[in-house]
Amino acid sequence: MENTNGAKILSGKIEIKVRFNEADPLGIVWHGHYIRYFEDGREAFGNEHGIGYLDFYHHGYVIPIVSVQCDFKRSLKYGDSLIVETIYTPCEAAKLKFEYRLFNAATHELVATGSSVQVFLDREKSVLQLVNPPFFEAWKLKKGFS
Repeated sequence: MENTNGAKILSGKIEIKVRFNEADPLGIVWHGHYIRYFEDGREAFGNEHGIGYLDFYHHGYVIPIVSVQCDFKRSLKYGDSLIVETIYTPCEAAKLKFEYRLFNAATHELVATGSSVQVFLDREKSVLQLVNPPFFEAWKLKKGFS
C-alpha cells in the first residue's frame, strides 16, 4: 500500500472489545488503557508482518519504548469494540516508529491517534544500538524499506 505521496505504507489492524476492568464507574475507558491498545496493535502488527517481540529477543535485542504520545478525540465505553490501526513509520535511525489510529468499531469514528518510538538495546548488556541490527535491516529490505 502507498500513501498520497507514493511512499510505501505497512500497517495492520486488530479489533479489541473493551473489557469491564478497563472502564471507570461511569463506564468510560480510563485514558491509560489507550496506551495498552497501542501495545496490542504493535504486537498484532509484529505477528502479522514477521517482526514480533520474540524475533527481536531471539536475535539478542530488547526494544523498550522511549516515547509515546496520544491524542484523545472521543471516549470509548465498556462494551464498545475498537479497531486499532498500527502503521510502521520507516526511518534510517536505529529505532522503531509507529503511528496509531483507534476507531470505534460500530460507528467508525476516530477516537484517538498517537505514536511511539522504540530503541534497540543489547539484551544482555542493555547497551543502546546506534545502527539497526542486521536482521532488522533484512526485514526492512524484504518489506521494501531499504
